[in-house]
Amino acid sequence: MRTDVRREAESVQQGPEIWIRGPVAPAGRRFAWVGTHGGAGVSTLAAVYGGHDSGRDWPGPGAPASVLLVARTHAAGLLAARRALEFFRRGEHPPHLDLDAVVLVADAPGRLPRPLAQRLKEIESMVDVHRVPWVPAWRLGDLNGTPPRGTEPLVRLIRATAA
Repeated sequence: MRTDVRREAESVQQGPEIWIRGPVAPAGRRFAWVGTHGGAGVSTLAAVYGGHDSGRDWPGPGAPASVLLVARTHAAGLLAARRALEFFRRGEHPPHLDLDAVVLVADAPGRLPRPLAQRLKEIESMVDVHRVPWVPAWRLGDLNGTPPRGTEPLVRLIRATAA
């Protein structure tokens, strides 16, 4: 009988919520969002895209081993992302973790100023980078819409990681 209950629960997870919220990784997700600094947007990304919210900590035992580092696109955020990448480059991260990509969340609407765009290019030369644009609704706490346009490659990565 428990298998019937489990099947019902699985069918509920795949029901209308997906049509309302858009693509979300299925249950059994195997990736973790890790913030490189406070306010990076980890909780928002986990709510919108799915996945394990690790906050600013490395995922612990039993948590997913695939890591998506998260930072804002302001100067301090890009610096924090670089520092976190150095941990991976030097092998100073927990040995069971794999870095999948860096996810940069816009800190303001519009284009990046040239100095920040240069820093972004440096990060892109080291690792795959996915950018999430400014979403005014998220600022107001509305996380019910679909993921923003332009983040389709991030959605594909998440789906591949969860498979």
